[in-house]
Amino acid sequence: MELSRADHSVSPPRVDIARDYNAAEDLIGRNLAAGRADKTAYIDDGGSTSYGELARRVNRFASALATLGVDLEQRVLLAMHDTVDWPTAFLGAIRAGVVPVAANTLLTTKDYAFMLEDSRARVLFVSEALLPQFAPLLGKLPFLKHVVVSGKDAKGHMAFRDLLAKGNDEFPVARTTRDDPCFWLYSSGSTGTPKGTVHVHSSMMLTAELYARPILGIREDDVVFSAAKLFFAYGLGNALSFPLSVGATTVLMAERPTPAAVFKRIVERKPTIFYGVPTLYAAMLADPALPKKGEHALRACTSAGEALPPRIAQTFKEKTGVEILDGIGSTEMLHIFLSNRPDDIRYGTTGKPVPGYELRLVDEAGHPVKQGELGELQIRGETSAALYWNSRAKTRATFVGEWTKSGDKYSQDADGYYVYGGRSDDMLKVSGIYVSPAEVEAALISHDAVLEAAVVGHEDESRLVKPKAYVVLKQGQTASDQLAQSLQQHVKDKLAPYKYPRWIEFIGELPKTATGKIQRFKLRG
Repeated sequence: MELSRADHSVSPPRVDIARDYNAAEDLIGRNLAAGRADKTAYIDDGGSTSYGELARRVNRFASALATLGVDLEQRVLLAMHDTVDWPTAFLGAIRAGVVPVAANTLLTTKDYAFMLEDSRARVLFVSEALLPQFAPLLGKLPFLKHVVVSGKDAKGHMAFRDLLAKGNDEFPVARTTRDDPCFWLYSSGSTGTPKGTVHVHSSMMLTAELYARPILGIREDDVVFSAAKLFFAYGLGNALSFPLSVGATTVLMAERPTPAAVFKRIVERKPTIFYGVPTLYAAMLADPALPKKGEHALRACTSAGEALPPRIAQTFKEKTGVEILDGIGSTEMLHIFLSNRPDDIRYGTTGKPVPGYELRLVDEAGHPVKQGELGELQIRGETSAALYWNSRAKTRATFVGEWTKSGDKYSQDADGYYVYGGRSDDMLKVSGIYVSPAEVEAALISHDAVLEAAVVGHEDESRLVKPKAYVVLKQGQTASDQLAQSLQQHVKDKLAPYKYPRWIEFIGELPKTATGKIQRFKLRG
């Protein structure tokens, strides 16, 4: 089976992927062929794993799946924290032609019940700490045949380590193609039923060759660390397909990415690339323990998930000496398709299209908008998902021919940079004019007293929609009517007056998804 080939001397990079192709064989095989068997692939909380050891673990997992009666194209669900067991299971399933379904580790029992039933997963691979969330479901799902537990105590189920012990160091790769279903990523379900997003074998390597190498500049000698977990599309690229595509070393962290936990890895493991999200960067900057210049080895940082406020990017650069590359990707497109560049950063924008992707901004009728006007962002590129599983209507509404609807509002400035305007369903119309919640939030966050802010539409006494802000203050700040008035004036000074929030409510914490995205729908009630 041929591996992928890329030519970076052309723009956009040309990536040739043979029809007969297996993503796991490529991601592992290219490193063994390059002589990296003894090089460290992963460092987790339990130790280090070399590329050679990873290859053996993947083969053992793939061969052991057969002992569980899992056949080609059937699904298995992964609900595991970030340890080396995660890439072992994910790549092992893919090597065997089995489809791994990556599940968010912060969901409810109800969410997991839906995913297991919807995917008809035959085996559940679950971290010991997450097993209680699944306990009420076990024995009640007709398709689920086995539970395998990663951790010290399998609680009466099969242990992950014992499953590997049953496998073989060698396993012939499954006869898959570049267009075969490879893995699923479920959406967060923050606005409704989670959707099983089906990606094909060629997509992971395409994201690595189109974004990670030419834009991020990832190299073999890099050590990478992603606060975003492996089950996210963002984290999957950051900590699996990107580093494996060039033979880099990846630091994994099982615990929640608090500033303290992140700082510990940055100082002790000396990563050269760090991947975060805006809310985490804000929390890191608010913590006095933030590693300053000379206290870390970082050369590049990225941000995605939501627009990065300019003040956060500027302050981070001042304190750490490192620029943050703000970009946008999606579960549907697998990773970043629009980004700033290391040598071309425009604060307050998401940069320009990643070569290999084509973007357009359209109005509600599907017509192109004029320069400077807000429109829905649509993307054309080879990494788009094949479909939403069991959701034909949603598939047809999102994947329109070669174009994928993002649901994000953007405008394009005179220099070609894309400026984020919020989600299509979050946009406010005030006095007949669109107002971007993200723009108002960015203005609020630029105030010295504000840590985080979320803006939603709220009806006034005339039932006209106006902006309302929910504000989280920095430590040491006290909520008051005077501060609320000060924040309103601060926004008026920065934006057109009609955009200021008519109401400001101070709260201790904003509701968020596991990715760190603000759940504005919870604030609208």
